[in-house]
Amino acid sequence: MLDTPLTDMNSLRPRWMAVLARSTQDDLKHYFDQNGGLPDHHIMKAAETGTVMVEGRAGGTGQRFNTGEATVTRCVVRLGSHMGFSYALGRDKNHALYAAILDALLQDPAHHHAVMVAVIKPLQERQAQVRLERSRKAATTKVEFFTLVRGDG
Repeated sequence: MLDTPLTDMNSLRPRWMAVLARSTQDDLKHYFDQNGGLPDHHIMKAAETGTVMVEGRAGGTGQRFNTGEATVTRCVVRLGSHMGFSYALGRDKNHALYAAILDALLQDPAHHHAVMVAVIKPLQERQAQVRLERSRKAATTKVEFFTLVRGDG
């Protein structure tokens, strides 16, 4: 994701937005603390909290079904000529604001590489490590079932 030409930013955007959404407010705030605070931005849609319907699939691949609702917070900002959007689980309005600003910065060729190196790459690696640890932990609880076949003789 880091070495992709800027012409492919639109194809990368869903991935970096997912990384930002899975992060925490503190993860994102750290970048701004290290770089002189929030850049000048215009809030197009202030961070607001609502709910979305969460869907699951029977067996992970089967028919869809509604599992319930989840609380999300969204925000839209303008940074120069770029619009930044964010959706984050929970009620953390600062998380949504920081993610929207970072989304706008990532769309700007002047800031893209620096934000990828300082924010997205480290968060992506940490999130992958957490997934791996959870997967390993779940694997230790796996139970193998087998059936004994009785002979007729």
